[in-house]
Amino acid sequence: MKFLENFFESFLWNSRFVVLLAVVASLAAGFAVFYMATVDVYYLVGHVIHYADPALETLARKAIHDETISHIVEVVDGYLLATVMLMFSLGMYELFISDIDAAQHSEKSSKVLVIRNLDDLKARLAKVIVMILIVTLFEHALKMKMEGPIDLLNFGGSIALVGLALFLMHKGESSTEHSDTEPEEKH
Repeated sequence: MKFLENFFESFLWNSRFVVLLAVVASLAAGFAVFYMATVDVYYLVGHVIHYADPALETLARKAIHDETISHIVEVVDGYLLATVMLMFSLGMYELFISDIDAAQHSEKSSKVLVIRNLDDLKARLAKVIVMILIVTLFEHALKMKMEGPIDLLNFGGSIALVGLALFLMHKGESSTEHSDTEPEEKH
């Protein structure tokens, strides 16, 4: 009976390696989005070269300007999404498979890429997702046509809510940092 119990527990423990599928797939998705955003930047730069053309009319220059700003926001959004996929991949690996030794010994990674528990992963992903939402709101704001006072009120309200969200996230970070350091100071 002990043999059966050991076999089953070993099987359960090793079943965590199925997470490698999610790790590899998330990494591949992140690389794909990094590639797409980089290709977008390449074509954006090619498009912007015409901006300085003296033969260009003012309206055409304004159209290129507005289109460029919109594309830059889309690129930032793409890179943020790719970062989420990368962080998710690294976090899942560290939580279920093994610590990443290179990350553990690096001074730079400890702030961003070392994941100690599920709450740590969720908090880091949540910050990047909020940034994606802010960038998306900015992208929509660039395309928004102000047709009346209610549009201006909605726009101002959305900016106020974004500010409140950032304030609350920062306040949550500060209180977490203080609660993490308090036990160390008491020792």
